[in-house]
Amino acid sequence: MALEEYKRKRRFEATPEPPPEISTKTGHRFVVQKHRASHLHYDFRLELDGVLKSWAVPKGPSLDPADKRLAMQVEDHPVSYFDFEGNIPPDNYGAGSVMVWDVGVWAPLSSTPVDGKYVPTTDDEARQMLAKGDLKFRLAGKRLKGDFALVKMKGRRAGSKGNEWLLIKKHDAYEIADYDIDQYDSSVLSDRSMDEIAGDEASAEWRSRPAGRGKLKAAWLADAVAKLDQKKAAEKAASKTSVGKASSAKGKKPASAKATKSTKPAPTPIGSVNAEKKTKKPLKSA
Repeated sequence: MALEEYKRKRRFEATPEPPPEISTKTGHRFVVQKHRASHLHYDFRLELDGVLKSWAVPKGPSLDPADKRLAMQVEDHPVSYFDFEGNIPPDNYGAGSVMVWDVGVWAPLSSTPVDGKYVPTTDDEARQMLAKGDLKFRLAGKRLKGDFALVKMKGRRAGSKGNEWLLIKKHDAYEIADYDIDQYDSSVLSDRSMDEIAGDEASAEWRSRPAGRGKLKAAWLADAVAKLDQKKAAEKAASKTSVGKASSAKGKKPASAKATKSTKPAPTPIGSVNAEKKTKKPLKSA
């Protein structure tokens, strides 16, 4: 699809979404973005050929092989959309709040088993599988792991655009029966809920093309960190004052108030799928 359709649908002077630029770098990242627009859904995106191949999944992905999730293929998105989290203003295409629900890496799997197993294959075969409407792949994310398939629906319903696919989890060590996607309601980037993202005015100021060449790429995150630092500084000052008063009343020297460092989980390292396999249970065949 390239990015012509992505560009046609958006007014970039009125939305904080990134411009339609095809990446010259090769990569195999994936992202799932929870999108509260006119209807709540999840956007599933695979990096391939300098863009993010994209599907809108109304009920979201599942780790239960019994769930066959409808996935509507939509326009390709620029790779810079990978870490977009914030608010798309009203009167814009897709207006609403966007959360980065999962991130990681992916690898295409062979279209046919090799010695009884589906194994990592080339991008060329991935393109062929996409064209045929049956893409097998492996995910190594923070929430989604294991083998999956995207299968294009062959039956054309009345009014269908021919973009209906099914996102299916394959049987392996990572499957979870009766998987409940709603148990995960926070961003893997900022740990914020949808309501927190929607209520944060700074989130609407995400920049994709700042004058400082990327220094403000996630202005909302920089603002959030600055606000958190200010809050901690105020709490630290209040703590010192409280300790000082208590010590003076007892005629003792004030106890030193040690600053407590916040311990936030480190972001997911975007390594290779092979590296993921070394630390995880071997995946069983589909």
